Amino acid sequence: MKRLILAAAVACPIAALAQEPSNLPIGDPARKDKTVEVVLDGINDAATGEVITPKDLAQRLAGVRVVFVGESHTSIEYHNVQRRLIEELTAAGRKVFVGLEMYPYTEQAWLDKWSAGELTEDAFVKDSRWYKNWGYHWLYYRDIFTFAQKNKIRMFGVNTPREVVAAVRKKGFANLTPEESARIPSKIDTDSAEHKRLFKAYFAPEDSLHTTGMTDEQFNAMYNAQATWDATMGYNAVQALQKHGDKDTIMVVLIGSGHVAYGLGAERQARLWFDGKIASVIPMIAKNDKGEKPAVRASYANFIWGVANEKDTLFPTLGFSTGQKKENLYPIIAVQPGTIAAEAGFKVGDSLVSMDGVALTDTEVLNRLMADKRWADSAEFKVKRGTEDVTLKTFFRRKP
Repeated sequence: MKRLILAAAVACPIAALAQEPSNLPIGDPARKDKTVEVVLDGINDAATGEVITPKDLAQRLAGVRVVFVGESHTSIEYHNVQRRLIEELTAAGRKVFVGLEMYPYTEQAWLDKWSAGELTEDAFVKDSRWYKNWGYHWLYYRDIFTFAQKNKIRMFGVNTPREVVAAVRKKGFANLTPEESARIPSKIDTDSAEHKRLFKAYFAPEDSLHTTGMTDEQFNAMYNAQATWDATMGYNAVQALQKHGDKDTIMVVLIGSGHVAYGLGAERQARLWFDGKIASVIPMIAKNDKGEKPAVRASYANFIWGVANEKDTLFPTLGFSTGQKKENLYPIIAVQPGTIAAEAGFKVGDSLVSMDGVALTDTEVLNRLMADKRWADSAEFKVKRGTEDVTLKTFFRRKP
């Protein structure tokens, strides 16, 4: 497949930004110089400043064909917003499709079986390899999936296999294999200064992006991978809508908020293929731990839905990241300070061997084992540290 890159990646210096990602003067020119108030359990229409209800929102999405709904993957509050929007659109008589970042389009057969009621919940989670394709706890998403199945709402995988995005970052577009190239859109827009500014803003100041610096070439490789990710999800959502929907169908795409913000990610890429009406909804915490309200630009999304602050995730998480398997072991490439993993003594460079006596031969195994853990539980990990075998006792305890 011949790929048309709309513009070459522009060299861009790396510099920390003082503003939060939700408060950048970018996006829609009519709204980027205004702010909106986040109201707990209210939905702010960023175009008018009105605070509306979920039923009102469904009415205001009349004529919209694609709506991108942001999420924080481990926030049940965000997922409740996504489910509620799908419920309200269904109640309003709209034919609804659901697009999922959680699955690559190559797993569509399993989603079709689920929507048709041909699989039990346990069989779907196991056979579709939820904990391989996604990894976050199934119960964060269960209510969305069961509502879709009960109401015969079709669900579509809009992602691409993660190794394809990784190949773009490592090799660039020109060096992809024909098979890799066929799994991403033929048009990808990599020339948005505003999107690059947003992309940088998501990195914390202490991140190595700022502490050690990054060459333009390294940054552009990362940015091109991000643009590919956005483009693939936007493209696949539009293709499913156009192939399987009618003129009144609305595609509700559930993806991380970073892909939705300011309409610069998946929405911008989707417009290369679709001239219908698109909207965005992003849930946001109404007040942080200090009781402060976030500063949010009116251009951040078309609708800002205020949710409660969750001090802790519903299910425990470890707080480390793994790299690609080396010598049949997964190396730990990052340990987030203050997390369960940090307190247990995990270190960058450790390689995972086992958890509770079960060999960690695949990240799916780790994710499945973690799905059985609840707060107050514990786990015993064995890691390889250099030539030494180390045992780490991990306690899943929240901080008061």
